[in-house]
Amino acid sequence: QCAARIPEAGAVLDLLEKCPEHQEKGGFPVVVFEGLDATGKTTVTQSVKETLNGILLRSPPACISQWRTIFDDEPAPIKRAFYAAGNYILASEIAKASTQAPVIIDRYWHSTAAYTIATEINGKVQDLPPVHDEVYQWPEDLLKPDLVL
Repeated sequence: QCAARIPEAGAVLDLLEKCPEHQEKGGFPVVVFEGLDATGKTTVTQSVKETLNGILLRSPPACISQWRTIFDDEPAPIKRAFYAAGNYILASEIAKASTQAPVIIDRYWHSTAAYTIATEINGKVQDLPPVHDEVYQWPEDLLKPDLVL
């Protein structure tokens, strides 16, 4: 529905539709680095990529990152949808890249989940979802990394 108001949303959905429904990881390891802004993730992921002669991917993926500022200015549900779609587009890229070399990822699903939780509770710890809430569960249809740091 927001595609009429945000033309870029249609482009994101078009890319998402081109992704296979169930991505399978190749034979090389997939390592995700998570963390707060400005904590050195970019520096570390670049160094690990070079050390392992790997492939570096970022979230949101390059094919949609040019629209990040547009979606960051939207209400939280639209912003979350953009980043969630980005995870599935990225998963498709991970599946392909992991057949060629180790894959190093600068942010992935964990950042999206943390943002979702933070915006839903308005910063109040007592409002956190219960321990077994689905927001903490890895989506069954999303490619899983081998290691998250």
